[in-house]
Amino acid sequence: MVKPMALHAKTTALPPIGNFSKQFKWWIGILLVLFAVGGYFIIERLVLGLDTTNLSSITPWGAWIAFYIFFVGLSAGSFLLSTLIFVFGMEQYERVGKMALFTAIVCMIVALTFVLMDLGRPDRFMNALIHWNVISILAWEIHFYLVYITLLVAELYIAMREDLVRLRTHDTWRGMIARWLTFKNSKIMEETKKRDHRWMKILGTVGIPLAILGVHGGTGALFAVVGARGTWNSGLFPLIFVISAMVSGTALLLAIYVIKQKVTKKPIDQEMVISLGKMMVAFLFIDLLMQFYEYLVGVYGLEDGHLQSMAIQMGGPYSWSFWGVQMFLGAVVPIFLVFYKKTAKNMHAILIAAILVVIGIIGVRFNIVVPSQIPPVFEGRPFGDYYPTLNEWMVSIGIGAMGLLIFTIGDRLLPLEESADTTELEG
Repeated sequence: MVKPMALHAKTTALPPIGNFSKQFKWWIGILLVLFAVGGYFIIERLVLGLDTTNLSSITPWGAWIAFYIFFVGLSAGSFLLSTLIFVFGMEQYERVGKMALFTAIVCMIVALTFVLMDLGRPDRFMNALIHWNVISILAWEIHFYLVYITLLVAELYIAMREDLVRLRTHDTWRGMIARWLTFKNSKIMEETKKRDHRWMKILGTVGIPLAILGVHGGTGALFAVVGARGTWNSGLFPLIFVISAMVSGTALLLAIYVIKQKVTKKPIDQEMVISLGKMMVAFLFIDLLMQFYEYLVGVYGLEDGHLQSMAIQMGGPYSWSFWGVQMFLGAVVPIFLVFYKKTAKNMHAILIAAILVVIGIIGVRFNIVVPSQIPPVFEGRPFGDYYPTLNEWMVSIGIGAMGLLIFTIGDRLLPLEESADTTELEG
């Protein structure tokens, strides 16, 4: 079990938040430009409707839904990784604990923004909350998302509380944020440390079934209950979503940690990175095994729609995404890099493996959503034909830039990072 003192460590004075490096200014500038350009296409989409997309009654779900389930998976995976620290006491991953929770929040914001763009009438997004249809999985999912985001915010606040109290005395932007987020009489005592630790464990424990069954397993269930699509209609589908969430969430946090340490020229905890890399590949093996059995059942089931979808996915116009992105870049290369003797302990190689896994999971999401909608539901109906339009790509880039901006600003203003030895916060 993680000791209360280990979860809430001492902080040191932080440099003023305004001390921006040249690289940081360039990074923010690039993200602002991408968000502005994407914002133009978002406005175009809202004004002109779905005519700006290649979505149709045959293929009603496209790139935005693929990105939606991708980011929900990143969120669930990041949160479940945080529970290894705050619930199961795996102190070796402590340095990415608060970052995992914040990443989970940002990914949910991005995911729900993609859903908003996919709605034919975005102005009616509140209807699912106001008019709760209890026999609709989608309606349940929306409520699960709200509870989940609330839980994430509460757990992150408790994880940061001690650091925020210490920062109250700092005459910096971080200090000002800390004063906004804490009560004037907030104190750090042994009793408050034990209380915070207890509540983090409670929230993490409650969040595990919520993330598995309600959030990402439930997202998989949105597809699994569609009886007209053989490749989706499987009880194994929600489980595949959960496992792939663990793959992508672990890979994302690993990549963020290594990149951040390199950019800020801080030492990398190599032992933790190597361990996370092996954990990532272990989840990847389980994910590949479950996908193998899903395809095996589809082949031997001899159901026409299922076979057609698999043929389109593996040998049709989208085969480059399956073989090139999902299997080669997203599985073969990362497994090689993590286990090959000459690259197994190389930080650059493990970073590349993590980035490729994230890209590979994007391919997985695209291959789940699009190829399955191409075969007609009824004989004699036309086949679908979908590729994202320029508007869909630019909207996606704009939303992605928004997510990176939120994460970058949050990382700058909030005490998310734990350093070695004394786990001191660094600016």
